[in-house]
Amino acid sequence: SVLPSPVPPGLPDRFRMFRSCEWEILERSLSILQASDFYWGPLSVGEAHAKLQQEPVGTYLVRDSSQGNCLFSLSVRMPTGPVSLRISFQEGYFRLKNWFSDCVVRLLELVVAGTRNNPLHFDEMGGTPLV
Repeated sequence: SVLPSPVPPGLPDRFRMFRSCEWEILERSLSILQASDFYWGPLSVGEAHAKLQQEPVGTYLVRDSSQGNCLFSLSVRMPTGPVSLRISFQEGYFRLKNWFSDCVVRLLELVVAGTRNNPLHFDEMGGTPLV
């Protein structure tokens, strides 16, 4: 069953209704994200790419996704320029390709560790692997 969850002030109004256990996961993860140096909140894809354009390859930030079906996006400076990848939230887990975690920050840690030996390939990146 889905219970209506009020969106606390300051959170994007695009957050859908969550089961209480999902809301707790989201709230905890958002709190950890807000304490990080790489979460930019409601930044557009254009603004994110502009910020990353002059940064070294591998620099990344997390921002609120502009897609209605995703909560967050990971924007990364690649050799060919910045790209953005959607982080989905399904069944209590944040997901990026084959990795998943109940915390966005932990998900990023898994991706960073995992791509050292097994680069990710996304269509959005034009064949350039994410390492």
